[in-house]
Amino acid sequence: MTSGDFRGRIALVTGGSLGIGRATVLALAREGADVAFSYLGTRRSSDEPDEVVREGKKLGRKILAMESDVSNFNGAESVVDRVCRNLGGIDILVNNAGITRDSVLWKMTEAQWDDVLNVNLKGCFNYIRAVSPVFREKRSGKIVNISSINAMRGKFGQANYAASKAGIIALTKSAARELGKYNVNVNAVAPGMVETDMTQSLPKEVLDQSLRESVLGRFATPDNVADAVVFLLSDRAAHITGEVIRVDGGQYL
Repeated sequence: MTSGDFRGRIALVTGGSLGIGRATVLALAREGADVAFSYLGTRRSSDEPDEVVREGKKLGRKILAMESDVSNFNGAESVVDRVCRNLGGIDILVNNAGITRDSVLWKMTEAQWDDVLNVNLKGCFNYIRAVSPVFREKRSGKIVNISSINAMRGKFGQANYAASKAGIIALTKSAARELGKYNVNVNAVAPGMVETDMTQSLPKEVLDQSLRESVLGRFATPDNVADAVVFLLSDRAAHITGEVIRVDGGQYL
């Protein structure tokens, strides 16, 4: 996918060292954007952020990696300030960072519920709030939030995850209403099963069931999701806001 819409633009992607986030960072860099991304160093190998930076720089772009916990309210403002200082501003936000702590409701702990809601939903709020003053002042901006098809249908053993992703859809629509008059587009992408490190740890029966649900008979790749994100961030989607695009191979049907 090549549009050239992103030359001279600066993007921030949360959770950008792996999976959908990594694919989105590199897709935006290929399209000409300079990209900052956050990552949580305690969760994964410290080599992964460095690899993303190297790949982005090979594309001739400025790439900035920042270790940060998206659930930290003040940390979000610090990250946005650092992006503006180091890259010269911010035009795009992609809220991708997310975790799972799966359990059936009657066994789910308070920590499992709180951890998922704090990262997935509160983290999304933290960064929208942090970029909003910048976008309002410049009267432009693009935001894409990563939700899930399970936000629309629920999922056994994922009440916390489904609730957090449903909250992201409501937050997306509310933010679109509030920021629209400042020429800010806010949309969401809702993937089905995606081939990532997170899904590789799922039981085989869960993966098999998801594969049977897909009318295309395959899982998405991170690049499939990143392509939809890049479209919504592009000038070709200038009149789209408050929408949710499913990227699920028909899994939701």
